Amino acid sequence: MKRNFIEKMLPVIASISLVFLGAIALTLIYAGLPIFKDFGVLKFLFGSEWQPTAAEPEFGIMTMVVASWIITVVAVLIALPLGIGSAVYISEMAGARTKEIIKPVMEVLAGIPSVVFGFFGIIFVAPLVQTVFHLPTGQCGFTAALILAIMAVPLIASITEDAIAAVPKELRHASYALGANKWETIIKVVLPAARSGIFTAIILGVSRTMGETMTVLMVGGNAIKMPGTIFEPMRAMTASIALEMGETVVGSMHYHALFGIGIVLFVFNLIFSLLAEIYVRAK
Repeated sequence: MKRNFIEKMLPVIASISLVFLGAIALTLIYAGLPIFKDFGVLKFLFGSEWQPTAAEPEFGIMTMVVASWIITVVAVLIALPLGIGSAVYISEMAGARTKEIIKPVMEVLAGIPSVVFGFFGIIFVAPLVQTVFHLPTGQCGFTAALILAIMAVPLIASITEDAIAAVPKELRHASYALGANKWETIIKVVLPAARSGIFTAIILGVSRTMGETMTVLMVGGNAIKMPGTIFEPMRAMTASIALEMGETVVGSMHYHALFGIGIVLFVFNLIFSLLAEIYVRAK
């Protein structure tokens, strides 16, 4: 009886998730479509001027798109080796006692609110980056990427560890039987066998960093200009939405432009999710 109830409820729960996803997409399209119609798709996506309150408003978001991608790519490049390395250590090398300590710590780290990471970045990381790299200000793209990497490590490590743990032990035993040592088994057998899960972890890590708001807003510098290097202040797309949404007039072009940014973010994350699904199904 209980099993039948659960089996009947699972499709309902899945359908509710789809309904919410569809409602979010329709809301974004309804509120954001006017900016594409009135201002122009190419001008909105590739324009480099964002001056929503000027006499002749400009709503080009290319500077924010570039800033978001720079911060995301650097964050993922930092988080990937740390996350995958942590997962390999926990799954393949750490003893039972060590696992009992590390796993809860990582779960706590994953549950810390992003605003707390932002405070940590302002008080500790930004001054350190400023001092080490001799910058005018430590609130820049690199600081934002560094904090986002710390936030993404638990997610990447958790999913990767699950993927590694799912690799059959028989593959490890066969590798040892052929004379491979532990490292050779991990590199040449375990990680390739878990590559679908690792790729999923990478995609989710990219989505996590691309969609983060408070941390980027607090430590990124919020300069609306085309970034030349990662060490310059920059504003991501999420930061613009958070900073300006409360000050816009509902129904204005500025209002629709912020929803247009939301559409761009939604499309990016949708693409990441579809890529992960296609890759997993292909394997």
